[in-house]
Amino acid sequence: MKKLIVFFGIILFVSCQQKINQDDIVKLNGYWEISSVTKIDGEKKEYKVNETIDFFEIKNNIGFRQKVMPQFDGTFKTNDIKESIKIIDSNKIYFIQYTTDYGKWKEQVIELKDSTLVLKNKDNLQYTYKKFKPFSFK
Repeated sequence: MKKLIVFFGIILFVSCQQKINQDDIVKLNGYWEISSVTKIDGEKKEYKVNETIDFFEIKNNIGFRQKVMPQFDGTFKTNDIKESIKIIDSNKIYFIQYTTDYGKWKEQVIELKDSTLVLKNKDNLQYTYKKFKPFSFK
């Protein structure tokens, strides 16, 4: 009975995951702010304030990711270091492959919506991002 419950739990989890398609990839473009990291055991670390955010620019499945620091006047500071990225479609499971002078790695795209991005790395850490909203004094 226990095995049956676990089996149905896995089926439910897999069936509830968002199906990502090629048309969704353009949603990666723009500024993303990390909101949490979840470990494989479920432990979660929340990020309320971020000094840096990630800027993605992708065209035809190729582009870059760059760390930027938002300023109060609406501009961004950067160190001009860009990580080259390539979108990999592996049987309708999408990965972002990063390449720098120092290494190469990939993350699986678990969820990609207009305002939410979830990536999973090789260590099964899940990074949840939200679209960055500029500072406003209004």
